[in-house]
Amino acid sequence: MNLTKIRSLAKEIGVKPAKKRKADLIRSIQRAEGFFDCFASALNGNCDQQDCLWRKDCFAEAKKSRAA
Repeated sequence: MNLTKIRSLAKEIGVKPAKKRKADLIRSIQRAEGFFDCFASALNGNCDQQDCLWRKDCFAEAKKSRAA
């Protein structure tokens, strides 16, 4: 999901997007929705949050952050 759409979603649920990085903004959204704020923390593609809106992006971001 692109950052513009994420910021829009954040505003809809009352999260102020300010100048947060994508990962930080998604974690803020996760907390506001009552979920674990675990975006980009999946190790080796393992995650028990099967219905997470961010699942696909999460794995990709986690992989990028491990490679850096």
